[in-house]
Parts: sequence; C-alpha cells; structure tokens
Amino acid sequence: MTEIIQVLVLGLLLGGVYALMASGLTLLFGVMRIVNLAHAAFIIVAAYIAFYAFDLFQIDPLISVLITMPVMFVLGLAVYLPLFPRIESSARYTEMTVLMTFGLALVMEGLLGFFFTGIFRSTRPPYATDAILWADLFIPTGQLLATGVSALLLIGLWLFLRYTRTGTAVRATMQNRTSAQIVGVNVRRISAISFGLGMALAGASGSLLSYLFPFFPAQHWRWVALLLALIVLGGLGSLKGAVIGAVSLAVASAFVTNQLGPDWSPMTFYLALFIILLVRPQGLFGKALRI
Repeated sequence: MTEIIQVLVLGLLLGGVYALMASGLTLLFGVMRIVNLAHAAFIIVAAYIAFYAFDLFQIDPLISVLITMPVMFVLGLAVYLPLFPRIESSARYTEMTVLMTFGLALVMEGLLGFFFTGIFRSTRPPYATDAILWADLFIPTGQLLATGVSALLLIGLWLFLRYTRTGTAVRATMQNRTSAQIVGVNVRRISAISFGLGMALAGASGSLLSYLFPFFPAQHWRWVALLLALIVLGGLGSLKGAVIGAVSLAVASAFVTNQLGPDWSPMTFYLALFIILLVRPQGLFGKALRI
C-alpha cells in the first residue's frame, strides 16, 4: 500500500509541472488554432536562460521565473507579429501553423546548438536533491516546489481569464472568434497577447525544467510529443482538459515506470493518444467539430 501511495504522490507532483507546460500550448490552439510544434523548443530556450542566470548570477530557478516569463512574452510577440497575421486569412491556417512552427523549432534548435553545443545542462539548487520524509514516504523537495509554483501560475491564469477585461476577451475569442470580433473585440490584439501569454507560460516551465530534468537543444522533440498527447487527451483548446490530462497521464506514467521500468514510460502517453483519437477524437473536454 505504501508503494502505491508513493508512486501516486510522485505522479501527482510531476503532473502539476506537466500541466503548466501544456497550458500555454492549449491556450494558443484555443484562441488562434495554432498547433505550436515549437512550444517545447521555447521551453528549452527558457531553461537555458534560467541555467545561466543561476550559473553566472546565482539566481534561484524559482526566482528566475520572474525573468523568463517577461522575456519569453516579449519573444512571443516578436515571433507572432511578423509571421502569423500574414496567414490568418488562409483557409488552411491551422495546417500552415504546423509547418511554420515546425520550421521555428528547427531554427531554435540550430541556434541553441550553435551557441550552447549539445552538452547536457542542469541547474543544481540545493533543494534539487533534497526530500521531505514523512512516515515511510519521501517527497522530493524540488518537485514539490515546482508543483507549488505551477499551481500558483495556473490559478493566476484562471483568475486572469475569469476576472479581467482582457481575459474575458480571450475567452470570447476562444469560444467564437467571429462573434467576438462582431461585438468589438480586437481579435488581432488579443491573439498577440495570447501568444505572448502562452510563451510566458513556456518561460516559467523552462525555469522549472532546468533543475527537474537535464536538457540539451534537441530534447524539445521528446517534450513536444508528450505535450501534444496531454492536450489531445484533455481536448484541444481546453485549459481544464490540459490540467486533468496532464495529471492523469503523469500518474499513469509513474505506475508504468514503477512496474515496467522508465523505458516504457513514454508509451503511456503515445498509447493514450492513440486510444483517445480512436474513441473520442475531440478529447475528454473538447467540442466535436461540425461539418
């Protein structure tokens, strides 16, 4: 029984971080129908920022969230404004975003490899290897803090979307882009803000990832496949679905790792993706497309 509880705790802690990583990706799809294959690459960019902030200036990764979020927000605007408005009127807009963000991911990987080489990096604050012992259970301090920060940011995102004027416009655009524009929402401005917000969440995720997992430029391909599985399971464009999907799959992955070994853990996400596409293509909380 203790072993089951231990695995469950580890899965829940990891699921909180996965939820933060997936929230930015599903927000972009919900507002602009952008399938951002470069999302994980920008998470790695933020991880490098956090790594060098710690290495050069001894800034804790949890504190560097305050640096990576605004930096990635500005980078998001710099990426979105010259590229995506040019194709937003295309009948195949979503398909074109897949190709465009795939190219962005390759560009970012090349730039990171050129400047930082392919060496594994990892931030090592004191709590990264500490654990809280309680009865027969151990709770990794680093994961617990990362999950706490993730929860605070997700709650902040919910409050922003629920109680601010801009957040209301974002939700209106997610529900029906055309209707939002008819009632006076500046859809292009809201799209730019949403893209920057999604990138800011990627920035926070990168700061946490910098000490939770070793990283190098090409590792983003592993993460983007995992994140796509999370948001497809929950329903593309559904923030609630992204959180529930992330926690559910992280717990399932933890049990698979415990029983079969870490090599089988990625299969949890791909199998879930395969099954949900067969049984309920719109995901658990997504809306079925009308033809």
